[in-house]
Amino acid sequence: MNHGSGRGALCTVAVLASLAPPVALAQTGAVEPGFGWISILPPLIAIGLALLLRQVIPALFIGIWFGAWALTDFSGFGILTALAATADTYILEAIAEPDHASVMLFTLMVGGMVGVISKNGGMLGIVERIIGFATTARHSMIATVTMGLAIFFDDYANTLVVGNTMRPITDRMQVSREKLAYLVDSTAAPIACIALVTTWVGYEVGLIRDAIAGIAGLELNAYMVFLNSIAYSFYPLLALVMVITVVTSGRDFGPMLSAEVRARSGGQVAPETSASAITDDDMTVVQPDGDIPHRALNAVIPILMLVGGVIAGMLITGSGDSLREVIGSADPYKALIWGSLLGSLGAILLSVSQRVLTLTISVSAWFAGARAMLYAIFILVLAWGLSGVTDVLGTADFLVSLLGDRVHVGLLPALVFIAAAATAFSTGSSWGTMGILLPLMVPLSWALMTAQGMNGADHLPILYGTVAAVMGGAVWGDHCSPISDTTILSSMASQCDHIEHVRTQLPYALLVGVVALLLGAVPAGFGIPWWVCLPLGAVAIIAFLRLAGDRV
Repeated sequence: MNHGSGRGALCTVAVLASLAPPVALAQTGAVEPGFGWISILPPLIAIGLALLLRQVIPALFIGIWFGAWALTDFSGFGILTALAATADTYILEAIAEPDHASVMLFTLMVGGMVGVISKNGGMLGIVERIIGFATTARHSMIATVTMGLAIFFDDYANTLVVGNTMRPITDRMQVSREKLAYLVDSTAAPIACIALVTTWVGYEVGLIRDAIAGIAGLELNAYMVFLNSIAYSFYPLLALVMVITVVTSGRDFGPMLSAEVRARSGGQVAPETSASAITDDDMTVVQPDGDIPHRALNAVIPILMLVGGVIAGMLITGSGDSLREVIGSADPYKALIWGSLLGSLGAILLSVSQRVLTLTISVSAWFAGARAMLYAIFILVLAWGLSGVTDVLGTADFLVSLLGDRVHVGLLPALVFIAAAATAFSTGSSWGTMGILLPLMVPLSWALMTAQGMNGADHLPILYGTVAAVMGGAVWGDHCSPISDTTILSSMASQCDHIEHVRTQLPYALLVGVVALLLGAVPAGFGIPWWVCLPLGAVAIIAFLRLAGDRV
């Protein structure tokens, strides 16, 4: 599952891999990539064109094409063979990869379920119930964040359920789609990567277990390493502080402020773009007829079936003596498919059994809802195709293998955060970033601690901080990259133009990233307790919003 910089950031990566090549690189089997700086051009071209053209599909396609052309050494005839390979190799492999197919199927079935519960009046029933509390824009945003934190077990399920459920409510309260997409995106990956039992945690603990297995003298349980790293997960924790502060204070800045002013003053919640028009047309088809009752249970029950199905699927496919072990060994892809299937079937059965909709209309509504997700799925496929090209070019390996001089071990968490952020931003994959960096950086941190006489229990916070820095940097890249799958899904579930979502969210993510780096990773690496760093970071974010933000 793929859960997804500038040249200045890339330069900082250079200090990492040379610190202990025989310890870290030998253990991971990393090799010197052969394409060098060329390997980072495809993602940079795709990201640059997406921001410039505000059209992500052609930008991603060109990025894949350029990467495939690079693999032919930029030969004249190679530009044509690269065009063919873009479709028959990289896009095709992205579709055929089983994990990717699972995500696409899950997305289609959730979209179909949303289509049915919209057509049967259930979604409007939820809107009418919540509208009693969400009588203001602020209250509707608080409700969105609360729901986002409640669905903590998986970022995909979180994004699609919260975005689709809360969109009608925030639209009524004239909250911009850009703000909704930000709220959805910033309560998905941050909570999923640090909550105790999620689809992320099993993957993370597995990587940590493999990373510490070969380290002599380190007798730690992988799950305990994860638990201790949570306190040093400055970016995910401060991202949650940021989103809660934004909705409770009512303050915004930058492009997000402009979007909110547009929505409040003129009532135009969505930016005028072709992407939002496509999904808006699909969702218009599934609006309920005037004589259909608005029963909230017709939406709540299918959503609970989806959530319950995912949780049950993880319990069924996992094994172990404790809940942690069961979740850690579960198959999240099967669980997501089972849950979304139950939700879709539940929505159709409720509609037909109550004679609210006929079977024909229910199926048509399901297909209309699924069709609304095709735009997101196509972007996902192209993003995965670009990731396939960068894998062959060795983009991620190049980012972590730029060599430099030795540095003090206290700087390692900060440098690892920057390396993870650059890798996730360039590849669009937070899970891929963790898979690459955790096996490299955990042994590296222990080797540096040993070399500098700091491998005692008193210095374990550096190890925990390094683990947390990989995960935090991966989530930051996931938030900022236009080719990240969860960012794409946040845009589509909120029916917000994707580039507008990235453009308005980027300043917020940059602020939190800088604070997490300067007031979190750096001081923690030099021995400042986490319980000092976190409150300082939170105060800095709140103060910045108060000074630089304006109320709409």
